[in-house]
This record gives sequence, structure tokens and C-alpha cells, in this order.
Amino acid sequence: MFTAAIHLPGAITPECIDALADTLAALVAGVAAGVVGDAVIAAAHPEDPDVATMAESTGAALVARGRDPWAAAAGPARRPWLLCLEAGDVPAEGWIRALDRFAATTNPEAVGRLRRPHAPLFERIAGRREALTGTRQIRAGDLVRAEALRAGLPLKARLPVRPLRAALLRG
Repeated sequence: MFTAAIHLPGAITPECIDALADTLAALVAGVAAGVVGDAVIAAAHPEDPDVATMAESTGAALVARGRDPWAAAAGPARRPWLLCLEAGDVPAEGWIRALDRFAATTNPEAVGRLRRPHAPLFERIAGRREALTGTRQIRAGDLVRAEALRAGLPLKARLPVRPLRAALLRG
């Protein structure tokens, strides 16, 4: 089972709230399939009333993102694996099967990576390099053990990256 960690970068705008709603709505299928168990929203401004209302109405935990939104989201995560998403990321068809297969067949130190064709070019190039050399940085689209983030392991050691046959689109 996965905890969905959704990062809300920057200022809270109506477009940002709409992007968050798109991502949360897309995760409903994963909840129904038993793959996504809970959600954590890591926001730059968690005190914003619109973000607080969205978190409360969906049952998601709300945390201040700090320097690392994924480490902040790992704190209240209730599941062993974290699915890292940016607000507006919408999983494409086949994502539930890919996550389920990854969790069942991987070692706990590995990082799974969903494709993000909308990501900036430099991030996509870095992601391909990291598929060969491992990563020290968790990105949106990654699946990682929550306890590894709590321990700070991605910053201290290179974790192997396993590309997955699923993608994240923009909502």
C-alpha cells in the first residue's frame, strides 16, 4: 500500500487548488483498488484556508513542506511506500497495476520512477542518468520507502532507480 504525497509548490492560487483537486480525484481509483491508503499534502503555505479545506474534505494530512517536501510528507505517512506527486499530476492508465507490481517485486532500497513527459527537459535527462547510476534526490513521480525518507537515506547514499511502465500526465 502507498501513501500519496502531493507537493504544492509556491503561492496558493485558484489554479493550484484546481491542480490539487485533479490529482486527488485521480487517486480515487487507486483507493478503490486498495493501492493508495492515505494522502499527505506538503504545502509551502499550509495555513491557507483553501488548502486546509481541501485536505480536511478529502481526509488528507497537511504538512509544511520545509526544504524537502517528500521528507516532510513521510512524517505522517501511514503506509510503507510513498508515491510522490506534484499538484496537477494525474496517473495515466495502467498506474495501479504498475504500483502493485513494483511493491510486490522490488527490494526496499529501490526507488520506482513513473514517467513524467511534462517535466522540464533537464529533469527528464537527469532522471535517465539516475536510472543507470542511482539517485540521491527524490523527484515527483518516484515511489520510495517512507522510512528511507525519514532516515535521510536518499541524501546520503545512491538508491537504485527502477523505471516503471506507467506515466503521470498533467490534469
